[in-house]
Amino acid sequence: MTKILVVDDETAIATLLQYNLQQNGYEVTVASDGLSAYQKAKEQQFNAILLDLMLPEMDGMTVLKQLRQDKVSTPIILVTAKGDEFDRVLGLELGADDYITKPFSPREVVARLKAVLRRSQVSTDTNKTDEMVISIQDLLINDSKKTVMKENIVLSLTPREYDLLLYFAQRLGRVIDRETILTAVWGYEYTGESRMVDMHISNLRDKIESNPKAPKILKTVRGFGYTMTN
Repeated sequence: MTKILVVDDETAIATLLQYNLQQNGYEVTVASDGLSAYQKAKEQQFNAILLDLMLPEMDGMTVLKQLRQDKVSTPIILVTAKGDEFDRVLGLELGADDYITKPFSPREVVARLKAVLRRSQVSTDTNKTDEMVISIQDLLINDSKKTVMKENIVLSLTPREYDLLLYFAQRLGRVIDRETILTAVWGYEYTGESRMVDMHISNLRDKIESNPKAPKILKTVRGFGYTMTN
């Protein structure tokens, strides 16, 4: 059974999430503070984590940062307050896979969770296939090892940044709009959050481009979207 860790100090929200996830066939563990959430995520194997940011003992952002530093790659969806763009951007930079804003509907949470789990499963299945290496300018993408090298240096990409890079690498020269990217890489229909695509591409450029302000690999096509060139 798919195991989900729900982290929220508000009992009503945690209970609501637990009930709806269990109704959809998930096994749910609840943590009410950041420290216990961190310990559970380290000691147990979860398929995904729903992580609130405002937590006692250890805030959600610190939990996220520590887990990623400890090489815990479990998909993490942040639960943030509406309008907290700084937290969303920082969370994505630290390695969160997605975010959802309060107030939210249980149906949206389940949809986001299913999308993240699908992406995680595709990544796992791909690891079992023969080695595939893609070369783009000074980048070398090894999809079987999930590594990216630039000038013989291994880059540190989050799972979502890697998925985004691979998506473009497999579609060289094509101009792709934000809605298509959101659906393909995040796995759910466009819901007006194309800003998330822009934030991830900006973070990705910081890592793969020699000059992120004048990108030569992942370019913007104004009014249409983005394209990757070789």
